Amino acid sequence: MLPLFHHIGMKYWFIMGYCPLFRAPGKVLLSALLLAVLAMLACGVAAAGNAGPVVIRDTEIENTLKEWMDPVIRAADLDPASVHFILVQNRDLNAFVAGGPNVFLYTGLLQKTESPGEVIGVIAHELGHIRGGHLVRTRNAIEGASYESMLGAVLGIGAAIISGDGGVGAAVAAGTQSTALNKFLAFSRVQESSADQAALDYLEKSGMNPAGLASFMAKLESQELLPASQQSEYVRTHPLTRDRLDALTAGRDRSGNKDSDWPPRWREQHARMLAKLTGFITPEQVVWNYGDKDTSAAADYARAIAAYRQNKVDDALRRMDGLLAREPENPYFLELKAQMLTDFGRVEEALPLYSRAVVIDAKVPLIRTAYAQGLIETAERHPERLDEAIGQLDRAAQDEPRSGRIFRLLATAYGRKGQEPVAKLYLAEEAVLKQDYDYAKRQAEAALKDLENGSRFWLRAQDILSYIDQAGKKKG
Repeated sequence: MLPLFHHIGMKYWFIMGYCPLFRAPGKVLLSALLLAVLAMLACGVAAAGNAGPVVIRDTEIENTLKEWMDPVIRAADLDPASVHFILVQNRDLNAFVAGGPNVFLYTGLLQKTESPGEVIGVIAHELGHIRGGHLVRTRNAIEGASYESMLGAVLGIGAAIISGDGGVGAAVAAGTQSTALNKFLAFSRVQESSADQAALDYLEKSGMNPAGLASFMAKLESQELLPASQQSEYVRTHPLTRDRLDALTAGRDRSGNKDSDWPPRWREQHARMLAKLTGFITPEQVVWNYGDKDTSAAADYARAIAAYRQNKVDDALRRMDGLLAREPENPYFLELKAQMLTDFGRVEEALPLYSRAVVIDAKVPLIRTAYAQGLIETAERHPERLDEAIGQLDRAAQDEPRSGRIFRLLATAYGRKGQEPVAKLYLAEEAVLKQDYDYAKRQAEAALKDLENGSRFWLRAQDILSYIDQAGKKKG
């Protein structure tokens, strides 16, 4: 049976095809029946997609990675605001860059790491590929798309680019993703060595210990002896050689930072990252990974999430209360409890927690989006909440412009307010991110007919149509 909200859990662990089920009383953009049908279709797509890699979102992990990588990104002469980290739920070990400075990290790779340094080292290596221009061929194909669309394009576009046959890409998306991924993302040995040396340089300039990069690559060395079909994606697309490993070890040994340790805060963040990944993805393993004598916050975090995933309502909420007693101003703990309450059908209780979280930390667009959804869901009795939801979503969109879900919720909110032309505009915005330009054009043109000439919404509809026209010319 499909869960009501098709995501792995909170902190915006969204899966492609996330399905918001909204009531639609009165004059709205779509009938309640049609909304339900669309929601079921979306859930079906998500369920079908679970067999392969899917994009998930987690505010805490993404912000942790930003904190760790900020000095390294600056050392690479890149703008930290332009570099994004996207989590992909898949047990394989993989990481790659696509659509510009967007680093995709598989959860399997993160779970294999033993320290912040190993995560930082892998990402530094990927930054080396960005600065080396090794991925320029992907840029025009998927730049400006949503992260979900980027992942889908990478899984399907490789064979299309190699063969010149767009139909091959569709075939790849239908079931031969691994072959396309290997060909599309594979680097030469020269490029790999270049990215390694760049990573060592960035780590040195930023005062980071490079030991993590060497130790993580050493973990993968044994996979070189396996048949290609049994190797991790990372090894297949980032070929290892003894020369590479020797160079990384030498770089570690000559580094002026080789004896430096990671801040206790970063080690705790890494522990919580692993706890969260285990709790959400394999909750049944939590009892084995965290013994009864482990009273750390990370262990309690894993147990709370596992209880949530296993639908143990009272246990999950009790454990969250314990975490909040430890850290009452932790926005991620507040969000987790709010998400639990929402999924347990207690949305009204969740709203104050979401509200507190976005006050404590203003740079949390995914939490704002969750808060806005709760406001929309309860707006039948409190219609004034629609305006608050729109305000939260507008703010979230400034920090998260690639989120189609934000535009879908804006369309829902305006639809429930009876402002159908504006709702159609936001459906067009969402479709652009999905690169569904035919649908986007129809919605933008329909909106344009009824929007006030010269208004900001009218101007945005014009911008969308102009963008679609230019995208069509590039494609042609």
